[in-house]
Amino acid sequence: MFKYIDHMTGSNILQQRLYNQQVTHQSFQRPAEVVEWFGAMQAQDYHGVKWAIALRLKGITDADIEQAIADKKIVRTWPMRRTLHFVSPEDIRWMLQLLTPRIISRSATLYRQLELDKKLFSKCKKLFANALQGEKQLTRNEIYEILEQAKISTKAMRGLHILCHLAQEGFICFAARKGKQPTFALLDEWVLPIKPLTNDEALALLTKKYFTSHGPATINDFAWWSGLTIADVKRGIEMIKSDLQNEMVNSQQYWMRNNIVVEKIRPQRIFLLPSFDEYLVAYKDRSLAVHTTHTRNIFGANGIFNPVILVNNKVEGTWKRSFKKNKLQIEINLFSELTKAKKDAVAKAVKKYSKFTGAPNSFNLIMLNKQ
Repeated sequence: MFKYIDHMTGSNILQQRLYNQQVTHQSFQRPAEVVEWFGAMQAQDYHGVKWAIALRLKGITDADIEQAIADKKIVRTWPMRRTLHFVSPEDIRWMLQLLTPRIISRSATLYRQLELDKKLFSKCKKLFANALQGEKQLTRNEIYEILEQAKISTKAMRGLHILCHLAQEGFICFAARKGKQPTFALLDEWVLPIKPLTNDEALALLTKKYFTSHGPATINDFAWWSGLTIADVKRGIEMIKSDLQNEMVNSQQYWMRNNIVVEKIRPQRIFLLPSFDEYLVAYKDRSLAVHTTHTRNIFGANGIFNPVILVNNKVEGTWKRSFKKNKLQIEINLFSELTKAKKDAVAKAVKKYSKFTGAPNSFNLIMLNKQ
């Protein structure tokens, strides 16, 4: 069933990424294990990232992911690229320490425009400490109300930038949900402190996590995903070089873990990936998986990534979910005609998603004409 690869090709790269990303080969049983394996999983699409985790496990439901969040097994915050991610509680502090100082520094112009400075952030910290201490959890609107009462405007996205900044400093993080609303808590109360890492230790660990879970990938891919400089990426690779191998493919150098193995390809292998799935978002160059003629259908304005249908490693369509009278509806948009066997495989993938949502026998599947 498995074999070692002696020579890498573009097709092998995609095949190996799916294997390492736990899509075609599930090594874990719990949501926390998947998140820890990746290092970080992009999570501004909250429902999408929950499916991204469940897709890589067997028999996991939306409720299981919510329970993992409530149990503090996975944590949502802004560790890189000013973008929300799920991270492991064991990783959150060293990741923030390594990655966010540069982000905060680059936000200086934005902060000046919004009249956000150290004095104001310090005042917000005191307000949040008083409101959240004792393991309290407040929604965004409840926190905004506290700020407004203290004469701190939350308009023009100021409130969101305040929350993001204090999370990047390791002061607050997302907690469990209150109804449909996310809440915030003090990080030191929500996640117990652990022994800190030096910056070099953190860099080496993040580098190993990325190329182990996302490889084969290039230096530019890792720099894009992490927000690190190219110089730091090269230094990180040098630290763990004995754990990695590399190969040139089409004049590009790809790094990956040693002794890579892949599954035998099955012709009707089809997956429904959520928006911002790591299979696409984690690489600066996505041309191996996405044909240029389909780019506009997948990557929208303002950095939006649409949910996609993966057919034998490549993107061959998009999909979206909706609920009609409490019944799940999946709309499939294919870029080309599929064989009956592949359409059956699409239906099977939809059924797995419906089980994840808690509606295993109550869904409509609509396949539209090719785009």
